[in-house]
Amino acid sequence: MAQFNLRVNGQKKTVDVDPATPLLWVLRDHLDLLGTKYGCGVAACGSCTVHIDGVATRSCVLPIASIADKKITTIEGLSEEGDHPVQKAWLEHDVPQCGYCQSGQIMSAVSLLKKNGNPTDEEIEDAMNGNICRCGTYVRIKAAIKTAAKNS
Repeated sequence: MAQFNLRVNGQKKTVDVDPATPLLWVLRDHLDLLGTKYGCGVAACGSCTVHIDGVATRSCVLPIASIADKKITTIEGLSEEGDHPVQKAWLEHDVPQCGYCQSGQIMSAVSLLKKNGNPTDEEIEDAMNGNICRCGTYVRIKAAIKTAAKNS
């Protein structure tokens, strides 16, 4: 076990965990941040996506020891009121069905729009590639990203 000082959603947190523990489990089991989901455990589905220093990152395979002094943002830290432009566009386009993958989808979309405020269809598809939605809401996801881009 080792002690790690983290910056999560703008707050300093300390956890005492095995250095190999994936960030996902630190967030869920030690910090009670349940918005980030476990999907596949091999970084293939995107359900566990968080931001590390603003970059969309799969947390299920990222050992806590590799985080060091980086800024971690989860879906809970995206906005206090759930009113981030991407979250609002998600609701406007009725994106979620079962909703399981949506926090990872939203975090990937936010990262894309930070880098590219007016992405093309192809750029959206490239950025969102690997974020799997079993309900198949990809058309609505793309429409929501375009709406968020206009409203950001």
